[in-house]
Amino acid sequence: MAYSSSLTDAEWAMLEPLLPRILPLKKRTRPCHWTKRELIDGILDQLKHGCHWEDLPKDFPPYATVYWHYKQWREAGAIEQLMCTLHEKVREQVPKKPLWTTLSIIDSQAVKHTCKASVDAKGFCFYKATNGIKRHLAVDPLGFPFFTHCTKANVADDAGLIEM
Repeated sequence: MAYSSSLTDAEWAMLEPLLPRILPLKKRTRPCHWTKRELIDGILDQLKHGCHWEDLPKDFPPYATVYWHYKQWREAGAIEQLMCTLHEKVREQVPKKPLWTTLSIIDSQAVKHTCKASVDAKGFCFYKATNGIKRHLAVDPLGFPFFTHCTKANVADDAGLIEM
């Protein structure tokens, strides 16, 4: 069954040649019953909906399998390498220099009720009247992220920029 987060055939045709060198599978005791496309579709569904891994629809591989592969690829730096490779391809199509940009757009967002942030990591943003954290983000003109940084909500935008 196709979900809105699933890769189309055209997207998969562009992504598939990059996978053997970027997403290596570690040695296993038995062969994997799931294709890389099914695993990536499961990862994309979880990332799009922000659900718990256990709440993945039953059409995907078991959540433990999807999470294990995601964790292995993330720790190996494969997902970041894949993102950089795709970013370079998009910048070449636009016609921009593939590896860098001369312009970046910087903004921040105060966020309430962050479960993962400790009490020491939270602050109060008077401008937004928000108790929580502040996310600082720098993107290129195409909207691709360069840097992200989290601070207490009471940190000013310029100070968060310097830390970032």
